[in-house]
Amino acid sequence: MEITIRPLAAEDFAAWLPHWKNYQRFFNTEIPDKITQQTWKRIIDPNEPVHALGAFSDNTLMGFAHMIYHRSCWTQGDYCYLQDLYTAPEFRRQGIGQALLEAVFAKAKADGIARVHWLTHETNVAAQRLYDKLAVRSGFIQYRKVFEY
Repeated sequence: MEITIRPLAAEDFAAWLPHWKNYQRFFNTEIPDKITQQTWKRIIDPNEPVHALGAFSDNTLMGFAHMIYHRSCWTQGDYCYLQDLYTAPEFRRQGIGQALLEAVFAKAKADGIARVHWLTHETNVAAQRLYDKLAVRSGFIQYRKVFEY
């Protein structure tokens, strides 16, 4: 299978949306449609620091990566937060996750980004096996304080 990685474009919304919903189910969460629409607008707006890559084969979207560029107090260059990485279940174990990650790294490097960083759930051991091959585990633990508006 030939995998093509490219930025998601406005015409990819219908293919992206079911994967976005399935990704949310995987993490037992439901993001309101209003936020989903806002996220998509950010993805396709070239003035936003939000970027998305899609993995395609024969015009079928098999997975995606969402990235957010942001400043850092530790480096001159910005950082890239890989917020979401998803491969549809029927396409897993075919190198799509690795291809997406390597495309994220290549895009970030081409854009002058100093570091790509991401989180994964402690129970997502399949993803961790891949991540351990491609990156260094930081050892940091995430804390959250959520505000309701």
